[in-house]
Formats: sequence, structure tokens, C-alpha cells
Amino acid sequence: MDKNMTVEEVKNIAQKFYDDRDWGKFHNPKDLAISIEIEATELLEIFRFKNEDQVKEIMSGEKREKVEDEVGDILLNLLRFAQMNDIDLSEALISKIRKSEIKYPVSKVKGKNLKYNEY
Repeated sequence: MDKNMTVEEVKNIAQKFYDDRDWGKFHNPKDLAISIEIEATELLEIFRFKNEDQVKEIMSGEKREKVEDEVGDILLNLLRFAQMNDIDLSEALISKIRKSEIKYPVSKVKGKNLKYNEY
């Protein structure tokens, strides 16, 4: 597979994966949202109670594949959620960034990890 695929191309691959298995009948916004959360939790479990050195080891060692698998699961479910609910991921991302630019102006947050209500 080409590593420089567009979002649309990746969505089509996900669509084909689900269509080939006839899994669409099991997918609805609630269950897909739950699946995204479950997969994100599985990603968190890999890092739970790990210090900075252990995290570096995970990301450079044998466990990296497990991290990539969980990221893939999250993305697959997110792509399916967007596809089934007619959400343009590029537009959703740009819209969210624009809102965050207002909420987190560079002049107030550059180099800081403060939440919008803390500055």
C-alpha cells in the first residue's frame, strides 16, 4: 500500500473491509463510538504505569507493533463512524483547528500546556 494515501483512499479501504464482511448491519453511531473508546483504552493500557524510559522502550521495541495495531483499530473505527454519518474528516479537522486557534491563541499559550480556562 502507498504510504501517501489520501483520507478518501483510506476511507475507501476501510469501507471495502467492512463491506466484504457484511458488518454494516452491526454499525451505528453509538456502537462505533463505543468501539473507538474501547480501542483507545487498549492503547492507554500499553502505557499505564510506565515511566518515560519505559515509554521510549515501548515505542522503539517489540511492543511498538501493538501500539500501531491499536492506533489502526482506532482509525478504522473512526473512519467507519465518519463514513456512515457523512462526516468529512478533513473539514471536521480544519473546523476544530480554527475553533482551537481562537480558544488557544499563540500569544497566550505558546510553550505552555495550560487549558483555556487557566490563562
